[in-house]
Amino acid sequence: MQRREFITLFSGAAATWPLAARAQQPERTRRIGALAGIEGDAAGRARFAAFQQGLQQLGWTDGRNVQIDYRFGGGDADNIRKHAAELAALAPDVILAAGAAAVGPMLQAARTVPIVFVIVPDPVGAGFVDSLARPGGNATGFINFEYSIGAKWLELLKAIAPGVARAAVLRDAIITAGTGQFGAIQSAAPSIGVEVSPVNVRNAGEIERAVTAFARSSNGGLIVTGERVGGGSSRFNHYTRGSAQAARDLFRT
Repeated sequence: MQRREFITLFSGAAATWPLAARAQQPERTRRIGALAGIEGDAAGRARFAAFQQGLQQLGWTDGRNVQIDYRFGGGDADNIRKHAAELAALAPDVILAAGAAAVGPMLQAARTVPIVFVIVPDPVGAGFVDSLARPGGNATGFINFEYSIGAKWLELLKAIAPGVARAAVLRDAIITAGTGQFGAIQSAAPSIGVEVSPVNVRNAGEIERAVTAFARSSNGGLIVTGERVGGGSSRFNHYTRGSAQAARDLFRT
């Protein structure tokens, strides 16, 4: 099944449910299962509010003609597997899986129910789908980052500063997005004529030290990958401050 066709099960198909249901009396309540991370998380609440708003715009209201069953794993692998099995047992029409930690167990528990995933950095690498264009199986969804844009960043750097022969790429090596973006940059580097070096960082001090050392040689540039390093707001702030300072140091050379 192609990605475009599969997405229709969750969006376009949702719009057509009322048309089919009106021919039946009484109207059948559709069921959606949702497996996510931490209950009460501010970002999670915002995402689910937007999700419910989108459903309402398509004519679906939770508690009226659709029932949404939420489960939260809380980052615990055993809880995630338990809740995945619970949702599968409810036989929903479709399942929303938020985060890579939820997708694997959900796929194991529900092998025929359509699953739409979000907030997954590399579904192909994780084995959730065969490809983004043709996912195969019963899952499809959306990735956090389009990794191929990393090559465009390097092209843009070269266009802005044609003399650049080396580029430092700031990333967090433990985050999939940082690794994927660097891979795209590294693949494009030979054709663009730029030598790239990863700068693996966890805090502002590491960024400053690494880029200061890199800046001791000439013809250098800097690329800051688009992920939130470390995943937390505190480390993100360190990352932002460190990146800004590193850029100033580099441009002074």
